[in-house]
Amino acid sequence: MTNPAAHVVIVGAGHAGGAAAALLRQYGHAGPITLVGEEPIPPYQRPPLSKAWLKGEADADSLALKPLEFYAEHGIDFQPSITATAIDRDLKLVSLSDGSTLAYDALILATGARAIALPIPGADLEGVMFLRTAADAELLKATVGPGKTLAVVGGGYIGLEVAASGRALGAEVVVLEREARLLARVACEVLSSFFKARHEAHGVTFELGASAVAFEGKNGQVTGVTLADGRTVPCDAVVVGVGAAPNDELARACGLDVARGVVVDLEARTSDPAIWAIGDVAHRPMPIYDRMFRMESVPNALEGAKQAACAITGRPAPAGEVPWQWSDQYDLKLQIAGYAFDVDEILVRGDPASGKFAVFHLKGDLVQSVEAINSPPEFMMGKLLIGARRPVDKARLADPSISMKEVAA
Repeated sequence: MTNPAAHVVIVGAGHAGGAAAALLRQYGHAGPITLVGEEPIPPYQRPPLSKAWLKGEADADSLALKPLEFYAEHGIDFQPSITATAIDRDLKLVSLSDGSTLAYDALILATGARAIALPIPGADLEGVMFLRTAADAELLKATVGPGKTLAVVGGGYIGLEVAASGRALGAEVVVLEREARLLARVACEVLSSFFKARHEAHGVTFELGASAVAFEGKNGQVTGVTLADGRTVPCDAVVVGVGAAPNDELARACGLDVARGVVVDLEARTSDPAIWAIGDVAHRPMPIYDRMFRMESVPNALEGAKQAACAITGRPAPAGEVPWQWSDQYDLKLQIAGYAFDVDEILVRGDPASGKFAVFHLKGDLVQSVEAINSPPEFMMGKLLIGARRPVDKARLADPSISMKEVAA
């Protein structure tokens, strides 16, 4: 699409939607842009919610992608506190929660994902929380502190980040994980053991192999989490962090192809040539791994925004990127490049006891993924190797006395 007067409607004002609006103007789109978001504030960075926001080191203004005035100054009609309720693909109309409709020439779905709720008794008690929005983070920050106990259901990255921030706020923290180890679905055992030991050193306690079957409460307020073995873990608040599901209901209802998210091509275009999907809601191609996958990360949101903005403005598609993400916990910076698909060997470079090491996931002599703790060179060169699909010498990769630049050369 290269119609400079086209009306672009963006449904979802998260990182992906906000970036797409800004990039459309940056790439020269002159037509009207409408950005619809369910939250009352403009697009903002979400990763710091579980870290800087909880610790009082960030707020809505400091995390905003752009100042509020940016949108008016650039002719972007930002409509907060509004949700889309239906899409009529034949008429090219989006129905909104306030009863109005928007006609579009190009539609970008950036509806993100929602936290998965546990379908167990007591899930509606006060104090049972999630962490997906600024409002969630503000509520949690006001709830936990010295003399309080926070239970975190789920030992993934979000759960561990919340645990670290809870300790920084002075709360006692217990993490409840149904699997036998932390990060069981997203990381290798080396990383699981490392993070468990670091969190325990900061006073976090863990219950592994512990399935939550009910939330207990008094006067409508949560007081504990009952486990499958009959024990109840007392607490003043709970954060449920057991994953997220794509907000793909709009796409399903209007007949777009959906499979674990809205199916898109390398231009972020859906099965309807006038509709794109980006960010957490998109089920997108991963040429490096020869598969489709849905990702939840800021780099993924930005890449999708670039792809859609380029397609709509007629620019060449951006070069493909190696997926990456990060997690901050205490003084630890974890940087992850790629995904550990079809891995047949795991190689550790450096000593985990030093707090500075990297785990490389290999398929033959190709690097599929790298998890780097406080090790930027391993992350950067590992990312390069993944993208280049360049065979690596395993002996040299395992030897930290050989620089990563030499290994990747």
